[in-house]
Amino acid sequence: MRIAKSRNIEHWQAGLARWDAEVLLAHVLGVDAEDDEVLRDSAVSPSQQRRFDAMVQRRLTGEPVNYITGHFRFAGLDLVVRPGVFSPRASSELAVDLAVARLRRRRGRRIAVDVATGNGAIALAIGAAVTAAEVWGIDISAEAARLGRLNARRLDLDNVHFATGDMLAGLPAALRGAVQVLTIHPPYVARDEVRTLPVEIRRFEPRHTLTDGSDDGLGLVRRLADDAPGWLRPGGHVLVEIAPYLARETATALRRGGLRDVRSHRDSLGVTRVVIGQL
Repeated sequence: MRIAKSRNIEHWQAGLARWDAEVLLAHVLGVDAEDDEVLRDSAVSPSQQRRFDAMVQRRLTGEPVNYITGHFRFAGLDLVVRPGVFSPRASSELAVDLAVARLRRRRGRRIAVDVATGNGAIALAIGAAVTAAEVWGIDISAEAARLGRLNARRLDLDNVHFATGDMLAGLPAALRGAVQVLTIHPPYVARDEVRTLPVEIRRFEPRHTLTDGSDDGLGLVRRLADDAPGWLRPGGHVLVEIAPYLARETATALRRGGLRDVRSHRDSLGVTRVVIGQL
C-alpha cells in the first residue's frame, strides 16, 4: 500500500495506513468508514476512483486525513475541520470524559471553559454530553472561534459559545468565580523541538498550535495554573491534556498555581494523558 510506504507519515501503530485509506474511500462513497460490510460491498465508479486516487496522493505528502476530508469524528460528533485551525485528537476524549464526570457531580449552574479550543471539539463534546451546562471555548485565533461556532450551529448546540482571546482574557467577566471546569490541550512542544516533529504535523498544523514558544512547552500551562483560581468556583477543577513525559512538570505547575489534590489520569494504553488539579 502506497500510504504505508510514505516517509511523510508517522506509522506509530499497525493498521493505520489501511485505516487512512478506508476513511478516504468511505468519504468518497458517502458511507460510514466503520461499517466494514458496506464499505467492502460498495461499487466504485470511475469518477469516484479518480477522486480517491487524488486524495491518496495528498495523503502521501503527509497531509492529515481529516484536512483532506474536512471532517473528523470526535466523541460521536461529526466535526468540520479546516487547515489553519488545530484539529482534534482522539486522545482528547479522555479529557472530555473526566470533565463531564465532574460537571455532573455539581448541582445548580454548571459552567465549563475549554482554553485553546481549536475547532471546539472538547467544548462541543462537553456541551453535547451535559446539555444543561454553559460551555465556552476560547482561542487566540479568530478563525478557530468562527469554526467552533459553525460546528455548534451544525450540531444544534446552543449551550456552547466561542470567544476570541489570549487564554482567559476573552471570556465574559461574569464568569469569574463561577467556572466549574477548565480544560486545555496546550501546544506543549518545546520551541526547539518543533523541527523534530513528523512531517504530517509540522508541515500542516499551525505553529502556534504546536508550541507556545517556551523552552519546555509548559508556558500556557503555567499561565492557566496562575489564572485559574480567579475564574474557578470553590471546588472547581483544571484538566490539562499533556504528553506523558510532561505530566510531572504539569502537576508541579498546578500545585504552584494554588491547586490541590493534583492527580494524573491514564488512557487505555496505560500512559498519563490528563493531569487534574482542584481549587
